[in-house]
Amino acid sequence: MAKERILVTVKTYPTLSRKYGETVCTAGVHEDGSWVRLYPVPFRRLNETEQYQKFDWLECELIKNPGDPRPESYRPTDPKQLIAVDHMDTKGNWRERRRLLLQTAKVFTCLQPLIDGAKANFLSLAVFKPTRILDFIWEEEEREWDPSKVAQLRNRSRQGVLFEEDAWQQLFRLILKLPYSFSYRFVDAEGKESEMQILDWEAGQLYWNCMKRYGDNEAVALAKVKEKYFTYFLKKDLHFFLGTTQQFHAWAATPWVVIGVFPIPHEHQTALF
Repeated sequence: MAKERILVTVKTYPTLSRKYGETVCTAGVHEDGSWVRLYPVPFRRLNETEQYQKFDWLECELIKNPGDPRPESYRPTDPKQLIAVDHMDTKGNWRERRRLLLQTAKVFTCLQPLIDGAKANFLSLAVFKPTRILDFIWEEEEREWDPSKVAQLRNRSRQGVLFEEDAWQQLFRLILKLPYSFSYRFVDAEGKESEMQILDWEAGQLYWNCMKRYGDNEAVALAKVKEKYFTYFLKKDLHFFLGTTQQFHAWAATPWVVIGVFPIPHEHQTALF
């Protein structure tokens, strides 16, 4: 089986799966701009030397995920193959990232083709350029993971059935569940207003970093997340990486969510270094 070369553009905040435990959805593009979703990936159980970053190039063997009918969904034959072999930097005002993600890959500006494509099971990952960002909002969520999922995860780990190696079990602790969900409100090129949840890992990690820095002050932490994702990113040529959720993929009115953000500098800006 030949290895495929994939540029990582998305890592979602970890979630709990009854079947796979704590997992991360990773998405990226091939060199021809086509998308691929990697799931499940036990990212935090990988050794530090094996943990890839956004805009790393991976070379790995993939098989179609039989439990996920979405066209771009695959799973690594061996998660330990997911080791970075190169990294795409930001030289030349993000020249290479701009070329691959905004020129080689297709960029959508209207939501309706994406909605139609999902319902026809034609696509479930895409680059999207909003015409105007209206707001960045948050809603309070359950503060703890589903107890039944946690109990099942612990039971399966004791039985050694989650993964063949169990060394990670000695030190591993579940990631904290985000007590808030974040969303963008925006307008597309046809004037359609939408609200989409943001599943980007970096948004969640920013919240926790701000909580730590500002003495567990939730109001300040939330304001700081909005400052970056709304005030700061709106100064950039902001694009979204969109994905559909498997549960709502083919039938929901709007099955798409923001799985990553791409706040690229405007083309007229020149890099300082």
